[in-house]
Amino acid sequence: MSGSYCTVCKKRESFFYRKYSGQQLCKKCFCESIENKVRATITKYHMLKFDEKLAVAVSGGKDSLSLLHILAKLQKYRPRTSLIAITVDEGISGYRDEALRFAEENCKELEVPLHIVSFKTLFGVTLDELIARVRENKQTELTSCAYCGVLRRRAMNIAAREVGASRIATAHTLDDEAQTALMNILRGDITRLVKEKPATTKVHPMLVRKIKPFCEIPENESALYAYIKKIPFQDTPCPYASEALRNDARTILNTIEEKHAGTKFAIFHSIEKLRPAIEQTVEKEKFKTCKNCKEPTTQNYCKTCEMLTNILHTPKI
Repeated sequence: MSGSYCTVCKKRESFFYRKYSGQQLCKKCFCESIENKVRATITKYHMLKFDEKLAVAVSGGKDSLSLLHILAKLQKYRPRTSLIAITVDEGISGYRDEALRFAEENCKELEVPLHIVSFKTLFGVTLDELIARVRENKQTELTSCAYCGVLRRRAMNIAAREVGASRIATAHTLDDEAQTALMNILRGDITRLVKEKPATTKVHPMLVRKIKPFCEIPENESALYAYIKKIPFQDTPCPYASEALRNDARTILNTIEEKHAGTKFAIFHSIEKLRPAIEQTVEKEKFKTCKNCKEPTTQNYCKTCEMLTNILHTPKI
């Protein structure tokens, strides 16, 4: 906002108006506010100890790379915490190769090791091949994102175990958290409301705990941070993204946020306040070992194996 000065430092010209707080910020104070918020969020939700190995899930997009840069910077104050980036190659033609290049470039610049796992290696099929089979068999009960989400979560967990990480940091933003809450309410999935929290608890030795240091950072501010810091990232949308319910949730929330600034924060904090009460009404999950892949599951066969079996018609062991 030209002609106005930063309300924090009072010295530099304002660059960004933070509508929900009423602040006008210069570039320097804006970036510092994001970094300070991440540090405060990690402390608030007890996300890390000082001697842990942290895997950062890096997709190549603005959010994950902004998070990687901030965590690499914060690592200077936590010398006993080591970082390693993990990237999942789903096998999406014309899309994932570019993302991998951005992930590799940023990791090289930050001197953070990068570990890549692929759907093809882990599951014997790429996402493109899987979706082609789904469409061929006219199995349309789930969106492409639903199939991808199940396999990605498994792939990330395996990758984190392979590198010996005790935590996985994902770049879910405030927008993601508010959208997920709305989607779960629309689906009537109360159990998922309990699971989707800023820092998961330990529920099984083979399931690496997840943390979300960006859970109180709006998506547009994550993007702006990347632009100010000149972080190279992929801005091409996933070709399957248009099918997801999340797009509708995003549109609804953005429309309300535009008229009523702070709505996304209100939703996020409301769920955080409600979660303890909801947890008391949800039966605690009892884990078994999948009869096929030996990964933890609450059923005889895990969701990943059930999905791959149904689509590829491969027999269970």
